[in-house]
Amino acid sequence: MGEPRADEEREEALAHLARLARLQLDAEQGEELQGDLRSLLDFVDQLRELDLSGTDELLRPVAPPATQREDMVRPGLPRQAALSNAPEAKDGMFQVPRTVEEA
Repeated sequence: MGEPRADEEREEALAHLARLARLQLDAEQGEELQGDLRSLLDFVDQLRELDLSGTDELLRPVAPPATQREDMVRPGLPRQAALSNAPEAKDGMFQVPRTVEEA
């Protein structure tokens, strides 16, 4: 397990976190949370010991800028082709059911 000083520091860190989060923990909850925190910090210590030299970066703290294509004017769909699959069309336009009643 850890050194006594490290355990004391972790207990202080737990108490500090509990105050910041405004948690009111009884002794049993504090011990359980302290055990969870100890496990988490032990895992972080294991991660710090890993040799990551030569490992490519996988995640970035800031998202890369979005790539945008240049706007180009292109011919649109001919009206008859657009209306060819419409359930109803009238005078060269889509005809849809009225959704707003007249006052």
